[in-house]
Amino acid sequence: MTSELVEKILLYVEKNNEANSLDLVNIINEDHQKIIGAIKSLQTLDNVIEVDQINEKKWEPTAEGKHVIEHGSHEAAVYHAVPDDGILQTEIMNIVPYAKVGFQKALVAGWIKLDKSTGKPVVHKIVSSIEDTTQKNLKNINELADDVKLGYKKRKLLQEIVVKSVVVKKGQNFVTKIEKPEADLTAELLINGAWKEKNFKLYNFDAMGSALDVGHLHPLLKVRSEFRKIFLEMGFTEMPTNNFIESSFWNFDALFQPQQHPARDAHDTFFISNPKTSSNFPKDYAEKVKEVHSKGGYGSEGYRYDWKLEEAQKNILRTHTTAVSTRMLYKLMQQGEFKPVRYFSIDRVFRNETLDATHLAEFHQVEGVIADYNLTLGDLIGVLHEFFKKLGITQLEFKPAYNPYTEPSMEIFCYHEGLGKWIEIGNSGIFRPEMLLPMGLPANVNVIAWGLSVERPTMIKYKLNNIRDLVGPKVDLQMVYDNSICRLDKDANKPICMKQSAQPRSSIISCPIDDNQK
Repeated sequence: MTSELVEKILLYVEKNNEANSLDLVNIINEDHQKIIGAIKSLQTLDNVIEVDQINEKKWEPTAEGKHVIEHGSHEAAVYHAVPDDGILQTEIMNIVPYAKVGFQKALVAGWIKLDKSTGKPVVHKIVSSIEDTTQKNLKNINELADDVKLGYKKRKLLQEIVVKSVVVKKGQNFVTKIEKPEADLTAELLINGAWKEKNFKLYNFDAMGSALDVGHLHPLLKVRSEFRKIFLEMGFTEMPTNNFIESSFWNFDALFQPQQHPARDAHDTFFISNPKTSSNFPKDYAEKVKEVHSKGGYGSEGYRYDWKLEEAQKNILRTHTTAVSTRMLYKLMQQGEFKPVRYFSIDRVFRNETLDATHLAEFHQVEGVIADYNLTLGDLIGVLHEFFKKLGITQLEFKPAYNPYTEPSMEIFCYHEGLGKWIEIGNSGIFRPEMLLPMGLPANVNVIAWGLSVERPTMIKYKLNNIRDLVGPKVDLQMVYDNSICRLDKDANKPICMKQSAQPRSSIISCPIDDNQK
């Protein structure tokens, strides 16, 4: 605070017991805002002053009203511009300020008339003299009745303003000399003991901290984080998913998906042009995969076709993270002895999809995998019940499905109230022996797996009708800023998805969400 200005205010209050901030402008000869600032600084001190806020309504002329006070009303200006022999209306409009308003007012007042008999409108005086009441009234605003003031307000000659000021009075600890309180306890004050005689500034523990200039998490990241917490709570280990580019061998062949399957067509999959091919997979394992595809084995007849290494070597953008699960299961058996495991992954996958309200060419896949001895469909159902219960989903719709690498398989659907229809959010099943046994897994080991997207549950959670409102160039950044921290609904009475059929069915969901593999 400016000590000189503060001292002048305190001295005036001491002498007169109180002071209005507007009066201090003329007394101290200082700007009103600076005086208010000094008073607010004094308010931070402990009961030095007391302050009362005063709001006073006041009428004052507008810029147009000040013109009337100085030069006369608009109608009077028009009247005085008319000579005794008359004048063309167009000339009046050009030489008189505010002529259009003034001309109409002068006509209504009966001061002038308009003669159109000559072809060109000519203005003539009707009366020999006038009294400019408008100018007279504006010079004496305080003496006008309220209805008259409102009339001039409609003409935009007067305006009503609120004048804010404060009245300063003595407080319980009033003093005229202000010693600036110390803000910090410095080493110097401690060494010489001066802190004992100093007045320290009080801490305001109720004050709000300044807002940090930071970014905000996207709803997809919030929901992804919640999914990860659920998996970790259930004892799963996260798989590495940094291979966006996979060979067709790991993405398709190792999963017992035939090479002539429609999902391996360019209409459904993004193929890499450089490098076009890769042989980064074990040759002995590839021979076992070839055998089970072309001739069968392990109790299966296989697909009975000519399996080609060239097709398996083609590089693609992975279409599902199940390729990662295959790698992990193969790596598990390369360590020697089998041990039960629980894996999960959450990462991006790529499909050559037509974009619409529920489909993207790039999206996230959530996958859970459990490998253990003698697992059954009942184990899968039980795990899925627990998993989706943690998501807040308790009533669902399911239907049987076909996947090349799981049997049995089922799709899971959830009702989206915004879209007004059931949408597929997941898939599930038990990995086939033709996929597992070539890796070297024991015959009595089964692998149950399920998967779903992140985008569609996020749409349901945040009530979005179009997936392109969630990702892409049309995303509303204000929506990202305003949305609260994600907490997946866990109230059984308010599930995320509402099942509308009478009889609830089993909760089953399958590994990757693959519309191309139905």
